Amino acid sequence: MSKLLIVESPSKAKTINKYLGGDFNVLASYGHVRDLLPKSGAINTDSFEMEYALIDRNKKYLDAIITAAKKSDEIYLATDPDREGEAISWHIVEILKSKKISAEQKIIKRVIFEEITKDAIQQAITKPRDVSMSLVNAQQARRALDYLVGFNLSPLLWKKIRRGLSAGRVQSPALRLICEREAEIQKFESKEYWSIHLEATKKSSQFSSKLIQLNNEKVEQFTITSEKDQEQIVGDLLLKSSGKCRVGRVDKKKRTRNPAPPFTTSTLQQEAVRKLGFTTSRTMRIAQQLYEGISLAEGTVGLITYMRTDSFSLSNEALGQIRNYIKTTYDENYLPSNSIGYKTKSKNAQEAHEAIRPTDIQRVPAKIKQFLTPEQFKLYEIIWKRAIACQMTPAQFDAVSIDLEVGKGESIFRANGQTLRFPGFMALYIEGDDDKENDDADDKKIPDLEIGEELSVKKIYGSQHFTEPPPRYSEASLVKTLEEYGIGRPSTYASIISTLQDREYVLLDKKRFTPTDVGIVVNKFLTEHFDKYVDYEFTANLESDLDEIAADTKEWVPILKNFWQDFNQQISDKENIDRAAITQEDINESCPKCGQALFSRLGRRGKFIGCSGYPDCDYTRNVNEEDGANEPQVIFHDQETDKDVLLLRGPYGPYLQIGVPEEDSKTKPKRVSIPPNIPISSVNEQVAKQLMSLPLALGDYPETGKPIVANIGRFGPYVSHDGKFKSIPKADNIFDITFDRAVELVAELIEKNKPLRVIGADTNTSEDIEVLKGRWGPYLQRGKAKAPLSQKYDYEKITLEEAMQIIEAKLEREKASKKKKKK
Repeated sequence: MSKLLIVESPSKAKTINKYLGGDFNVLASYGHVRDLLPKSGAINTDSFEMEYALIDRNKKYLDAIITAAKKSDEIYLATDPDREGEAISWHIVEILKSKKISAEQKIIKRVIFEEITKDAIQQAITKPRDVSMSLVNAQQARRALDYLVGFNLSPLLWKKIRRGLSAGRVQSPALRLICEREAEIQKFESKEYWSIHLEATKKSSQFSSKLIQLNNEKVEQFTITSEKDQEQIVGDLLLKSSGKCRVGRVDKKKRTRNPAPPFTTSTLQQEAVRKLGFTTSRTMRIAQQLYEGISLAEGTVGLITYMRTDSFSLSNEALGQIRNYIKTTYDENYLPSNSIGYKTKSKNAQEAHEAIRPTDIQRVPAKIKQFLTPEQFKLYEIIWKRAIACQMTPAQFDAVSIDLEVGKGESIFRANGQTLRFPGFMALYIEGDDDKENDDADDKKIPDLEIGEELSVKKIYGSQHFTEPPPRYSEASLVKTLEEYGIGRPSTYASIISTLQDREYVLLDKKRFTPTDVGIVVNKFLTEHFDKYVDYEFTANLESDLDEIAADTKEWVPILKNFWQDFNQQISDKENIDRAAITQEDINESCPKCGQALFSRLGRRGKFIGCSGYPDCDYTRNVNEEDGANEPQVIFHDQETDKDVLLLRGPYGPYLQIGVPEEDSKTKPKRVSIPPNIPISSVNEQVAKQLMSLPLALGDYPETGKPIVANIGRFGPYVSHDGKFKSIPKADNIFDITFDRAVELVAELIEKNKPLRVIGADTNTSEDIEVLKGRWGPYLQRGKAKAPLSQKYDYEKITLEEAMQIIEAKLEREKASKKKKKK
């Protein structure tokens, strides 16, 4: 009996194929097979019927699935275990129906496995089910909402701000978070305050304490606000102390710290940002590799469970493995009497998968390190450690709090300290923290003291502080905040962040997000005119609606109708907004050239100052610059060339240049563009040296032996290989890009440029004629000669003779054109 199993990715298909018998044919859909028509009208906003079209790039894979399905008796849909995977399975079923392949003729079933191991896959095959339409409808509803927002709001942004911009149902609230944080930082006024400290000694032990009560009054943050005040207070306290202080209170307690739960998608992304320096998209890409299968000595195997989940639960089998490992590796004090359960945050029971964990705890990271890339090893190691640590006993501390009295007890200093008594889970793993500094005071060693005991005062001193603005969002803290607000879902966080960077709405500078001028203007427009749709609560409620659709407790079409009715009216109401009111702002300054008002305006590379009298007056200058201040800026002096490295601005944006052109020299000085994702304000000597070091040789591509080079061009950072170029995604930093990541990008480049078909060797030149994918459709290539393939030809059926004629005709036209130009 012939059986067909369909998965999403080819690497997963390769792994699974080794686990199933010869009866099975395992094929990949290469992700989604259908999507909404890429034009207006794909959704009927009266009935909310949706018109889908096949995705061209996956057509040949779908054709292979259809051919195999016709020959198979049983068809198993094993796409990913989430809403997107459920929808892909449904689309495949619908396509098979259109080809007269239906469940009436064959067994067509959905199977789910959350880990790619032999047992999990074989068990899944024995427990098939039908496609869940509630999950499919939740995905259709999400896709429809995103489509309606993007297709109707984005064109409005083009009209009112500039072309190429986009707005998204989830990305826009995320942009709002970043812009609001930036506004807080800009408005923030730093305030000075002082803390007073006393260092006490007992024999050879010394420890520090902080003033909490002064002359019987509680000391607040702004009780002492100047150096003069602190000098007066320190002087008074020194006089009152006479070199001595008394112990007024001793409070000893036992404290425990519990382990963190196993990883969910969002906590894995946060921890990988904090501990490993990975971006969210990089984290998900590596996790996908670990899930789909790594080639080990025992064969290809999936190392972790499915990486898109918001559940903390672990299977009984996994808990048994973990507890056994702890029991055999550590002493009995590290193993709790019972397994530890963690409450899941998931609102949708149908998607309450397991947490992210190793598929086999016995695959200790160090033992399989040789089979993993450095990135894969780092991510697998923290997943493995976290899964074990979550089932270990708490850490135990001896905590002590001491009050020291000065004078007659009217002034009190307090010291806190703790000593680790038993490490528990901390022997293996400690969770990272974001936006918090370690409080060294909590780890102070404080000697054993008794109430009434007198200690020597070594010194009393003041320490100056300034209040600081809230920190800009890192990827970790942004993901955490999105999750807290209920904006998006685990599977969407990485794409939200990537979209904001791709649209150049935000920059990731020193691992913190800063909104660009464009991002600020877009956010201003959306919050002023579409406030409801970037409102955090509204977005979260819509996510809850999608969860309820998935749980089959709400109908999807009424939710879409309610959304569209209000949204469509809002779009209509805003058609006549004055563009100038959005993109420019009066700065209350007169033009030095003509005397008319100056405005802050949004240009191609951000904001600039321009005259309201344009085009009659062409006065402009950069924001935050005085008139005439746009002169070359010396960044540093290059010892090797004995020339200054200058920052200049040209028609295509800012750039660096070594020295200035010599009058009689034909040699131009070396220049390098500053890419948009590097703020000009951050270009210091270190950044400039990195930029001037380009291009970077990253190594040779394993399959060709030809070099991979990283560089920055007019359109941004890229890697090149064998004369072809691939843009480096904005989520990656050109200076941090690893050889393994470069190999991935080149592999994508090669796949993209792989011929659709090799027709044969041209009988005149002996060169192969190939059909390649182009931006505007298939085209023919013979050596350096290229010719578009018109729609009347099917590239799979075109003959060698026809292809030769098309190329020769193209070359003749080019010759004739050149002759015309010469005349």
